[in-house]
Amino acid sequence: MITCRIILPQQQAQEKDRERRTMSSAEPIAEDRAPRGDRPPSQLRQLAAASIGNAVEWYDWYAYSFLAVYFADQVFPKGAGNSLVPLLSTFAVFAVGFFMRPVGGLLMGAVADRRGRRAALTLTILLMGGGSLLVALTPTYTATGVLAPVVLVVARLVQGLSVGGEFAASTTFLVESAGPGRRGLFSSFQYVSTTIGQLLASGTGALLATLLTERQMGQWGWRIAFLIGALLSLIGLWIRRGARETLPQALDSARANTPAAAQRADRPGLFEGLRRYPRQSLLICGITAGGTIAYYTWTTYLPTYAQVNAGFDKGDSLTVGTLSLVFFALLQPLGGMLSDRVGRKPLLLAFALGFTVLAVPLLHLVTDAFLSLLLVQCAGMVLLTGYTAVAAAVNAEVFPARVRAAGIGFPYSFTVALFGGTAPYVGTWFEQAGHPGLFPWYVAVLCLISFGVYLTLPETAHRELER
Repeated sequence: MITCRIILPQQQAQEKDRERRTMSSAEPIAEDRAPRGDRPPSQLRQLAAASIGNAVEWYDWYAYSFLAVYFADQVFPKGAGNSLVPLLSTFAVFAVGFFMRPVGGLLMGAVADRRGRRAALTLTILLMGGGSLLVALTPTYTATGVLAPVVLVVARLVQGLSVGGEFAASTTFLVESAGPGRRGLFSSFQYVSTTIGQLLASGTGALLATLLTERQMGQWGWRIAFLIGALLSLIGLWIRRGARETLPQALDSARANTPAAAQRADRPGLFEGLRRYPRQSLLICGITAGGTIAYYTWTTYLPTYAQVNAGFDKGDSLTVGTLSLVFFALLQPLGGMLSDRVGRKPLLLAFALGFTVLAVPLLHLVTDAFLSLLLVQCAGMVLLTGYTAVAAAVNAEVFPARVRAAGIGFPYSFTVALFGGTAPYVGTWFEQAGHPGLFPWYVAVLCLISFGVYLTLPETAHRELER
């Protein structure tokens, strides 16, 4: 027997009304809410939310390296007859912060893969602001003894945790927000915003060095930069509240009204990226090794390298760093757009080969002349763009969305900690040991290793991003 159900127009309207009420009562995940009404953010707004917050993050991080020469004597005691001991100790703390980055990359990456990209971005900027405030309030060694370096180490550990997760979350967020054929362009804003953060830190340091005497800078002036960083973190937090979630699984679960228990069961494990994709994890390490040593040498350590090895003026070195960073930021979108047309691989190969051949002669050209340092730094920036403009896209294209943030976060941050974070310390150590000429060769060898890795990479620029 076949039973037919006849639905009258009035009943049909009532059922549709009940269905609408049921759907409206389903609470969407917080990360998927649009900032105003029901209209989702545009790609430009997504780009701004990631970039501005990232710039604030990196201002806080880089203020430390740019101002280390001023507060080293305040926090660390001098060694007997050796004026480099406080600076060396300060850069050792800089390296310690980097070794928290793999932990941050793993933990914050897991948050981004399990709870959404926006949740991770919110947490990282809160941690960075707190760490910056703690640096600003660090007591002096004269006043508190060993407590001073302990407070500084804790602050850098917190910031290292934050910045390790920031790259993983913001990289995935930027690339997933990009439209077809624009992943390279969006990827380049990872380093545009990073560079803006460096510019703010370098510019603030240069301005303070101009307005204050060296004695004032050493006593209290350096603290102003870190207080500014803590305030900027609050602004970055507010801007990121307008971002829209890009994690496909989170969006799909919300749209399908998936029960919370089922969502939790479907979330990836903490080490799933490493366990299921070991080859991709090693590939991230190889991609990053040469890029990170070149990046931190040219954008962070070079002013200090010029001071220590060529007697360059402290204030002038900050000014040179600021000018070269403006040039670097302008290059990034051009490199990103070029990679969308010709592919990621040609840019990576040009970068690695260029630094393998030119790192040693370029660093040996650094003298105490203003123009010398400016030309060397800008020349390195041109080569470096081949890596920085495409790094975010290349990394994101290696992993599927389910484990993308954590999959990138741990191996990338581990490699950066091992080679990038130790660059200032290694360079200063070579100088103290009486072999400053070895550091350029150290940079060249790591770039040669990455060149070999780039040769094996498949081209991913024109493939669809794996969900």
